[in-house]
Amino acid sequence: MKKIEEYVRTIPDFPSQGIMFRDITTVLRDADGFRLAIDELLKLVEGLDFDVVVGAESRGFIFGAPIAYELHKPLVLVRKKGKLPGDTIECSYELEYGRATVEMHKDAIKKGQKALLVDDLIATGGTIEASAKMVEELGGEVVKIIFLMELKGLKGRERLSKYDVASVISYEGK
Repeated sequence: MKKIEEYVRTIPDFPSQGIMFRDITTVLRDADGFRLAIDELLKLVEGLDFDVVVGAESRGFIFGAPIAYELHKPLVLVRKKGKLPGDTIECSYELEYGRATVEMHKDAIKKGQKALLVDDLIATGGTIEASAKMVEELGGEVVKIIFLMELKGLKGRERLSKYDVASVISYEGK
């Protein structure tokens, strides 16, 4: 049986010189690879007590939805600013060159709910940190954050040090 790392394609020098881009489309386009990715993510939350899955746009939706479905939990979406209808809260964070803002519906998390946050990749951790802050602003508790992949060289785990963070695959460097 193949390991999940064998399904991830590495593209050197994309989007710029010196970057080793970890491409998950090769995981998704292979039925066995996609199933393995979801199964490995599910192993990271075995025995975890939580109420809701929060997926960060957009690949967090891809991995969060099957987890929510399999564990019979609701799925909350964190989207880029301006993409959600209805009343929202927002959180901005720093990017390498500028700022970004994400939003969540005000009624997405109920006070006291325990949230599992899901995304495909932890790089600098900005998007998922903003997601966690919104969960907490609405009165929820972030009980765990999971990723399919982690780029250790970008130190996102340090940014998220107050949370329980786990990833299926870890890569050195950026």
